[in-house]
Amino acid sequence: MDRKIKLLIVGSSQGVYGGIEAFMMAIAEAAMSWQEFEVKLCYKLVKGYDANDNLISMAKKACPSLSIVSRGSKELINLISWADVVHAQNTPVDIVFPAYLMRKKLFLTVHNRKIPESGGFKNGIWAFTMKLAHKRWFNSNFVWNTWEPKKKLTNSSCIPTVCKLPSQEFAPESRTGFLFMGRWIKNKGIEEILYAYAKSDFNKEKWPLTILGSGPIKEKIMALVVNLNLDSVIFPGFVDDHEKEKLIGTAKWLLAPANTQEDLGLTPIEARSVGVPSIVTRDGGLPESAGPSALLCNPGDIDDLALRMLQAVTMSEKEYAQRSIEGKAALTEFLKPIQFYREQFAAN
Repeated sequence: MDRKIKLLIVGSSQGVYGGIEAFMMAIAEAAMSWQEFEVKLCYKLVKGYDANDNLISMAKKACPSLSIVSRGSKELINLISWADVVHAQNTPVDIVFPAYLMRKKLFLTVHNRKIPESGGFKNGIWAFTMKLAHKRWFNSNFVWNTWEPKKKLTNSSCIPTVCKLPSQEFAPESRTGFLFMGRWIKNKGIEEILYAYAKSDFNKEKWPLTILGSGPIKEKIMALVVNLNLDSVIFPGFVDDHEKEKLIGTAKWLLAPANTQEDLGLTPIEARSVGVPSIVTRDGGLPESAGPSALLCNPGDIDDLALRMLQAVTMSEKEYAQRSIEGKAALTEFLKPIQFYREQFAAN
């Protein structure tokens, strides 16, 4: 039997479950079933952060061969040395340079936009390291255009990132209310959601609001809930995959009104996969991830968000059903099947 291809899936992490971590798990879990590969998953911790138990348990479930390492560490170098193929997230110098010098086959998925405030030198280093990769996959056209605004380089392409998508779809007539899910951090739009919901005069019992997750601004959010008298808002906290899928599938609309220059946005993709359309802002890659079924509003605009929520509430069942079908159908053209990565990693 031919020697197996040693695949290392590696990326930086703040030690908590997020979009990049979910993407890495999805690739690793799929690759575990590819008989021609031996797979290792590695999270390189950002300085000052530790991996929490939830991330570790979820990652080990996806790929038992898990490493949590420090940046520039000997353990990281040993993992790169072990690999034949390195699939790195973004453009980490301490991964890209060693992989290039060791002549590893290097693939980069670039999740984050080019940030002018990072400075010319840092952005220049990142742009240079990108060119060392065998192939560069940008997770949205928005991100791609920040790095290659004029001329698209050979072996660069837009490949939206995937995660483990929900599988249980509910009939449109059995869905109800609005759902936000994500980490509670600044500019994710949670405050705007609460203000817009509070000022809306539609029936809150028929249109409940669920805010899933938690995060650093929890105290601020809960104080705002009290100030706005929003006792009916539902806060499940963190839930397991089964409950998360049920919450997504039974929501009428997903809310993702970020004001962060969002690089892509995985939650609208998760919702679309079971026919649930989204209300998103014209922010970064969100219109791409939300697709043709979405309702769009301006970032940070509470009145505009409230109007879109009213539009959703008053929408006919016929139009809603059409949007549900359109959004899901278009997703098959938007996303690459997981088999794409298998073919790319194994190609000569």
